[in-house]
Amino acid sequence: MTAKNSNILTKNDLMRVFWRSFTMEWAWNYERQMNMGFCYSLIPALNKIYKTDEERSDAYKRHLEFFNITPWISTFPMGIAIALEEQNAAEKDFDTSTINNIKIALMGPLSGIGDSFFWGTLRVIATGIGTSLALKGNILGPILFLLIFNIPALLARYFGLKWGYELGSSFIDTILHSGLMDRLTYGASVIGLAVVGAMTASMVNLNIPLTLGSGEEAQTVTDLFNGIVPSVLPLLFTFIILYLVKKEVKAHWILLLMVFLGIFGAYTGILG
Repeated sequence: MTAKNSNILTKNDLMRVFWRSFTMEWAWNYERQMNMGFCYSLIPALNKIYKTDEERSDAYKRHLEFFNITPWISTFPMGIAIALEEQNAAEKDFDTSTINNIKIALMGPLSGIGDSFFWGTLRVIATGIGTSLALKGNILGPILFLLIFNIPALLARYFGLKWGYELGSSFIDTILHSGLMDRLTYGASVIGLAVVGAMTASMVNLNIPLTLGSGEEAQTVTDLFNGIVPSVLPLLFTFIILYLVKKEVKAHWILLLMVFLGIFGAYTGILG
């Protein structure tokens, strides 16, 4: 891996980042998801780029913000981030918010591509071929499954880091001067909000089976609210959780609250 943007890092430095990138999901958490893995992966590069503990500490903190992406293409924004950190070390007036802005802007579009290809296509093909052979007792079944899926995944990791680092600041300069950065960030935000809205309706389930009225006119509380606005109860519950997050209630307390409400609601018959 060679770099066009700077001579600070060598091929060995980038390879250390590459190997560390396999830890992206090892410290996955509900609050900031892949942030610890992303920061850990960049440490060899950041330690080489910055000479003082204060500079390194600031860089670590930048990359401990929320981050989540399809793991196998995580190295592309990683390479861009490294190139931008080099630029930050070289330029006194560099705006460090650009680093996280581009990471945020790339998360949604790249995850859409990565999930569709790796989870939706490649995994299905690998499983189909591997399973068909395994059912016949052929040892090549599991071997081919692993090879068909992991060879493209490894190549995507390697070349993603290489290309991201080589594009680096030139890529950012191009999109900043063309105004594409603002449009990309705005578009990613719209896509993200749309996905969250769809997930709220499809993945949050809140059913109140208590009946109002009698006879043929009787209807449950859930049906009553759905008649006003479909899936409004899951939406209201999501807003309550969002309120708690904004009040800086810890994620584990929120999870425990949901567990308690689920058990209590099921026991009393309020929830079903």
